[in-house]
Parts: sequence; C-alpha cells; structure tokens
Amino acid sequence: MIDARLQVALSGGGLDLPDAGRMAVFRPHVDADLTGLSPDRCDIIHDFKPFHDAWAERGYTVLHSPQGPYAAAIVCLPRAKAEARNLIAQACDTTEGIVVIDGQKTDGADSFLKQMRARVTVQGPVSKAHGKMFWITDPAAAFFADWAEGPSKTDGGFWTAPGVFSADAVDLASALLVDALPGKLGGTVVDLGAGWGFLAAHVLARPAVKQVHLVEAGHMAIECAMRNVTDERAVFHWADATEWQPPDKIDVVVMNPPFHQGRAAEPQIGQAFVAAAARILSASGDLWMVSNRHLPYEAELTKRFAQVSEIGGDARFKLFHATRPVRALHRG
Repeated sequence: MIDARLQVALSGGGLDLPDAGRMAVFRPHVDADLTGLSPDRCDIIHDFKPFHDAWAERGYTVLHSPQGPYAAAIVCLPRAKAEARNLIAQACDTTEGIVVIDGQKTDGADSFLKQMRARVTVQGPVSKAHGKMFWITDPAAAFFADWAEGPSKTDGGFWTAPGVFSADAVDLASALLVDALPGKLGGTVVDLGAGWGFLAAHVLARPAVKQVHLVEAGHMAIECAMRNVTDERAVFHWADATEWQPPDKIDVVVMNPPFHQGRAAEPQIGQAFVAAAARILSASGDLWMVSNRHLPYEAELTKRFAQVSEIGGDARFKLFHATRPVRALHRG
C-alpha cells in the first residue's frame, strides 16, 4: 500500500506537498496510513460505500467524486487500467498543483510511470514495498484529457463505466441466472449487488413485480444503473449490501454476489451476501443466486435457509434457489 512510500517520499524523497489548500486522495485502501497528510485538509475520494464510510469514521471528509480545485492530489492506482487512467485524468483536471501517483507493481505502477513520462516531466520515483510513487508538478489537464472516460454504452445498449463490474459486456453468470428465473416472482424484489442493473432490468420485465430495490456499493455502478433501469418501480440504494436494511420484509432476492476486492478470491464476501438475503427476506421468501462453481457457498446456504436446491448451471457457474430463511423460522 501507499504507507511506506509516502513516508519515504515526504522525508527526503523529494516530495513537497503544499502547506495550504485542500488535497484530494483518490481511492486509498481502507487500511492505508496517511501520516503526513492533515485530515482536516484532505478529501478522500472513494465511491465504494464500505470504504467511503470507513474513512468518514476516521474523521476525513469523504466524497464519491472530486470537488476541486485542489492544491494537490494523490491517486492510488486501482487494478482496472481504464479506471486508473480515468482517475489520473480527474486528478489532473481538478488539481492546480502537484499530482502524485502511487501503486503496486501488480497494479501497473511501472506501466503508468512509463506512459506518463512519454507525456510530461515526472519526478521520483520512490520504489519500496513492491510499488512505486512518482509525481508531476504541472498537471495540465490537456495532457491527460484523453484518459477521461465516463459512462458509455456497450454494444448491447447498456450503460457501463470503467471500474464497474462487467464493464465491457453482460456478465455470463448473470445471464445464466436471468434465464433460470421463473416467470412469476414476488411483488417486492431486491437485487443485492445490483451493479449496472442487468438483473433488475430483467426482473422488471415481469408485470406482477411491484417494486425492485437495487442495492449497490459502487456509486458509479448506481449511476449507470439509473440510466439502464428507468422503470418507476425501481428504487436505487448506494449502500453496503451486507448491511442494508429494507423498509419492510422482502419477497425475493436475486443476486450474483462479488467474491473478491483484491486479486484473490474471498468467498466470505458472498457468504455475507447469503446471510444478508436471509435477514431481509420474509418468512416464505425466495433467494435466486448464481456463483462461480468453485466457491463454497453451500454450507452458508443450508445454514441460513430451510430449503436449498442447486437448480442448474454449467461448467463454470452454479445456480441456487433457497427458500424459508432459518432466521424467520426461529422467530415464528
């Protein structure tokens, strides 16, 4: 993470941040140590709701998009290259002074250093902890304007954006789930981890559905979903799906839960989605779910639901239908 490189850069490594004015820090990891940066001068720019809220709890001003002008900015490179380019373009567009780029080698730090050197004078780098930090002091927006990339339409006509899950095309697992959903669903449906709205759009094709709640932690994904799902029965929530609380118990949950935030698979994320579905469903509610075949969700499903069936899939994905949440049975 940024921690070690930031301290080296500020302590004799050549990085001099301004003594006055606000600074933006784009996408720092939730556990990052920003010692050397004054919290009362920093805007943390994070559109992932759990991290957004965690930084707010640490006393920082947190925004889902930059509101410059800033005296300086630091961009923590995400994994997705198009998203990283877009963040750098945003930082240069909203910053009047120095722009710092930090990232692990596995996140493309070396590649971005080379690309930026081809356009502007780059200072640094500071190399430490398998990553690099470097900076530019004249971040004219024009040098990186072509890196800016907002929401755009896919060939299928859906709006997506860099960094949003399945930004290039419809996710194959979600398409498999759509084909498996019954013609009749309950009146109130929740799409947990709704992304840019593919599942919700298909659920809303059923006239008997009265309301669909799209719950998504990524703010940009929710913005795309609002463009894709214009049905008045849709309600949008920028929220952590594992903690979101509906106004009333829900008839049906559909979901294709995420299973990693970094590079490695983290099945506990999907397991938390299963627990959340059981918590918000009515006593006779139904969960329809798709997952990668190698992920171990069966134990959590049988723990949370009285009836669980694997209803199909293929070599890569498996489909589940679960009903009667155990939580609801204990209450009854």
